[in-house]
Amino acid sequence: MAKITLSKLRHSYYPNPKTPDDYALKEIDLDWTDGGAYALLGPSGCGKSTLLNIISGLLVPSEGRILFDGQDVTELPPDKRNIAQVFQFPVIYDTMTVYDNLAFPLRNRGRDEATVRERVTAIAEMLELSDLLNRKAAHLSPDNKQKISMGRGLVRQDVNVVMFDEPLTVIDPHLKWKLRSKLKELHQRVRATMIYVTHDQTEALTFADQVVVMQEGEVVQIGTPVELFDRPAHTFVGHFIGSPGMNILPAEVSGGVAHFAGQAIPLEGPITAAPGARTEIGIRPEFVSLGLSGLPATVTKVSDVGRHTVVECEVAGSRVNAIVTGSGPEKGAMVQLEFRRDQTRLYADGWLASEAAEGAA
Repeated sequence: MAKITLSKLRHSYYPNPKTPDDYALKEIDLDWTDGGAYALLGPSGCGKSTLLNIISGLLVPSEGRILFDGQDVTELPPDKRNIAQVFQFPVIYDTMTVYDNLAFPLRNRGRDEATVRERVTAIAEMLELSDLLNRKAAHLSPDNKQKISMGRGLVRQDVNVVMFDEPLTVIDPHLKWKLRSKLKELHQRVRATMIYVTHDQTEALTFADQVVVMQEGEVVQIGTPVELFDRPAHTFVGHFIGSPGMNILPAEVSGGVAHFAGQAIPLEGPITAAPGARTEIGIRPEFVSLGLSGLPATVTKVSDVGRHTVVECEVAGSRVNAIVTGSGPEKGAMVQLEFRRDQTRLYADGWLASEAAEGAA
């Protein structure tokens, strides 16, 4: 496996890009350590697949370098990078048995049959395919076909990185959780460097130790699932991660104090926003409560989602979600909203612009 370094990477599909908007990927600098589990997360069109294609060698970047364990591979084709890829749609040979599908990458590299048998048996056991090894792949269920595709990527022990490009897209929703759990288990057992591309936050946060969140070709935050939820560095991260996402509310700042709906809102710590920036308050619904004092609000919707209730309110023309236990108030009720101070943050032009109080996480 390999440590992967992206250095000053930018890419444009235009021959002569002139402005930042001409770039599908803005400048990216990051390191992925050997044996780590990583996810590229973001909406369609944010640059995830472009970045994956650059790492795999299908695209040569307009600028910057890609290094595997310090070796520059920027100009190397895919077959020289020693990588494995698992795609949205299973890439398998229907006329072959499951065993022969799993064995193919090893046989193609001239491995002896004893080694082939050992690796195929081990991977089949991990993927719960042992009972299907002698079956033709053609008539297997989509989830088992995707397991074979995963196995073909994992069966080799000499790959630098295994990359997954939206691998659960065609899997029935009730089976996705099983494959997500299985993939996490596989990583813990084989400790291969894995990069998982998805627009689904559940898939990314379940699988990855570190998540790279992308928006419009830019990396807006890199962190653990807990870090992304607890302290979003950008309003996009706050809104994109969580269900429902972070409340983003218009704010005015004067005298070092943030105001929303005509009231001063206590923040987690001092404000670092530059004068003239567009300022917003961000707080997750989990930290908004219905109290005896606070912001006057009108309940516009109440949704019982099983584990808790989402109460949607209107405050001065802005929507504020609160997550509460129990049934919640009736639609149309007047309530007062309280924000937990250490979880109430200020953002300037989208970026975090308040400091955590001393001793806070």
